[in-house]
Amino acid sequence: MRQKDKPMKRFYLLVIFLVVIFGGLKWYYGFLLSPVNSADKGTKLFMIRPGEATVEIAKDLEKEGLVRSANAFTVLVKRSGNTGSIQAGNFKLSPSMSAGEILQNLRSGMIDKKVTLLEGWRVEEMGEKLGAELGIKSTEFVQDAKEGYMFPDTYQFDPKATPPEIAQIMRDNFDKRYDAALQKKVKAQGLTPAQGVILASIVEREARSDEVRRMVASILLKRYKIGMALNADATIQYVLGYQSSEGSWWKRNLTAADLKVDSPYNTYLNAGLPPAPICNPSLSSLEAVANADPSTPYLYYYHDSKGRSYYAKTLEEHNQNVANHP
Repeated sequence: MRQKDKPMKRFYLLVIFLVVIFGGLKWYYGFLLSPVNSADKGTKLFMIRPGEATVEIAKDLEKEGLVRSANAFTVLVKRSGNTGSIQAGNFKLSPSMSAGEILQNLRSGMIDKKVTLLEGWRVEEMGEKLGAELGIKSTEFVQDAKEGYMFPDTYQFDPKATPPEIAQIMRDNFDKRYDAALQKKVKAQGLTPAQGVILASIVEREARSDEVRRMVASILLKRYKIGMALNADATIQYVLGYQSSEGSWWKRNLTAADLKVDSPYNTYLNAGLPPAPICNPSLSSLEAVANADPSTPYLYYYHDSKGRSYYAKTLEEHNQNVANHP
């Protein structure tokens, strides 16, 4: 009888062991879904871009201290079904919320206003657009915004969002795009991350396609490294500001007098980079600077009236391009 009892005892011990393990895992999974900080009732603005994957959303939630585990949150989404039901938009979430409550908030959707802010706009232009779409005071946004760091994108803004909240959402978006890997490439070019943004803002206004941006970035970086003035019209346009006769912040046709305007942003009179960005660059322009080739043989670029670009090694060749391609 004792020999027959041994297999039964082993079976019972195995069952008990499995129950303990399963119970422990269940408890730990529940812990991972519990609030990060029940005592912290404050809220954070959390943005989800259209089409963003659940895995990326989960990582961002963990990074922001809103969930304990990105993996556990991803499992929760899959177990709850309908993984595509998370809404794009801006949400006010709290560390005092459980992962389940956060998921419910993300799925309930918000009555957000879609606003598209274009690359190459200065903060005043963004403020005007936000004022027209959301009814905020554009001047208040400009006060909170930092030129160069308001990432141009299509946003889903809460109509009740304040200018500081909007500016913070856009800055967070910028910081996410201009990440450590991209900044490392910029540093390899001999630029600080801030200088990379300044140069990218000039590239944004001086070029329109990805290919041309890369070429213009390479030429401007070469000029910068050899101590040559950048001679970028866009920096003059920035200094001149709003043109009431044109209804634009960017003067179309610069005069000889314009090129002599006394300003540290005048890259015709001053070598090196201007003191700050002149607009808010796209990811494409930031990447153009990071991947620029300062060993390019060209020192000059020219865009004709049809948008075609020409490059030259010497000033004489550049003048010929201007004369031959009006």
